[in-house]
Amino acid sequence: MADLPDYLPLSFLNQLVYCPRRFWLMYVESEMLVNAPVLEGMLRHQRAHTPGQMRDEAGRVIRSVHVWSDALRIAGIADFVEERDGTMIPLEHKNGRTGKWINDQVQLCAQALCLEERTGQRIGRGEIFYWGSRRRETIDLTDDLRQRTVATIEQAFTLLEAGALPPPIDHAAKCRDCSLEPICLPRETLQLLSEESRQP
Repeated sequence: MADLPDYLPLSFLNQLVYCPRRFWLMYVESEMLVNAPVLEGMLRHQRAHTPGQMRDEAGRVIRSVHVWSDALRIAGIADFVEERDGTMIPLEHKNGRTGKWINDQVQLCAQALCLEERTGQRIGRGEIFYWGSRRRETIDLTDDLRQRTVATIEQAFTLLEAGALPPPIDHAAKCRDCSLEPICLPRETLQLLSEESRQP
């Protein structure tokens, strides 16, 4: 990729943690297959991304908050930011149930890092609401998660600078649940790569 973006959309960090090849296909090649779960998630995010705010006795909830970090070169939209007792809590809505992987947590942490840079306020936790289970999961923004998030951002720019489609991951469960599996063709590609490596 000749020109690196000034700011990487932070939602693509979610894709990168899940699978580098998925990240490349979606961000660089703009591939997108809309199946039922994807469409459901898109419609729910449309509602969440309508700007506005609500107030109650505990504080206020701001919807569709633009966030960015000049230091990390990422930008995006936080679904919600709650202000409770002088503390900000980023809240991300996700389709389905609690994920098996850490990609949702990295996206949430990236939002928090942006908010911290903009406000100078330390954010100790965030929350993810999963529509499938109707539950809010509290995510502690630990040093390990912060380091993983920064490393993911660096990995994204490194991949883009390299300018090559990453190979498929060898992970049957992730590939089975990936909407881009028919485009990625992970099993077929891995088989071809294996055959090529055995050729004299």
